[in-house]
Amino acid sequence: MKNFSDLTEQEVLALAITNEEEDSRIYRGFAEGLREQFPSSAKVFDEMADEEVTHRTMLYDLYRQRFGEYLPLIRRQDVRGFIQTRKPLWLMRPLGLDEVRKFAEDMEFQAERYYRKAAANARDASVRELLIKLAEAEAGHESLAHKLSETILTAGAREKEDETARRAFLLQYVQPGLVGLMDGSVSTLAPLFAAAFATHQPWETFLVGLAASVGAAISMGFAEALSDDGSLTGRGTPWLRGTVCGMMTMIGGLGHTLPYLIQDFWTATVIAAIVVVIELGVISWIRYRFMDTPFLQATFQIAFGGALVFIAGILIGSS
Repeated sequence: MKNFSDLTEQEVLALAITNEEEDSRIYRGFAEGLREQFPSSAKVFDEMADEEVTHRTMLYDLYRQRFGEYLPLIRRQDVRGFIQTRKPLWLMRPLGLDEVRKFAEDMEFQAERYYRKAAANARDASVRELLIKLAEAEAGHESLAHKLSETILTAGAREKEDETARRAFLLQYVQPGLVGLMDGSVSTLAPLFAAAFATHQPWETFLVGLAASVGAAISMGFAEALSDDGSLTGRGTPWLRGTVCGMMTMIGGLGHTLPYLIQDFWTATVIAAIVVVIELGVISWIRYRFMDTPFLQATFQIAFGGALVFIAGILIGSS
């Protein structure tokens, strides 16, 4: 790697040309990734990609005037101490709208810094003038929020896209997570408390709860992942939904299993029962917050079902 301060004027321009070309392709990748769900934002990134192409053309014209046709291949990763290497967010699917906007803002900020630093080191007046001009252009839309609020992304379009993003979050994270948490919190109650009242042994009860939680997590994870591939429902990739569902199932089951690491049986049982109440309250709140279910209705439904399973486990274990 070469220090930025050691770059020649030719290398500075060559690196700027490479950066502009790469940035235009990144923005085009954002546009393609957002086009189906967020067409207005996709159009913004198409325009930003076109703008980067214009910047590259300006730089390349000046480069040829000064140094001829040969253009050395200098990339970000070849230079130490300035522009950071970027993770390939533009290759990921599905793209998160807020994450993409923040990523693009960082790109504009880094580009502006590069041009201002390069202009300060430039000896040729024409090179310095162009670099300053490009720095001002990057600073002009450094805040992507400002650009997205212009005519392309109107208030109505932004509201519609935000609602689409919220719906995608619900389908890809909240819904499978809620299903897993409900299953883990409720379905493991019966075997756990049946083992507890049948043996009165905390450690054996813990092992039963651990096995039930892990088994339920694996089962629910695979069931969610295999339910659909997300191509028609917009529910995201199967592995993502399966992972979220499986992890939340395990968390739901382990919540009231861990108290049985306490050696005293009745202390562990009381704490486990309190944890169950907290878990059911959290589930009710999530349904109220994200699923538009009235809180009292959600609480009654979850509490009634949980109570039935809880009582069933105790009765079976005590028989």
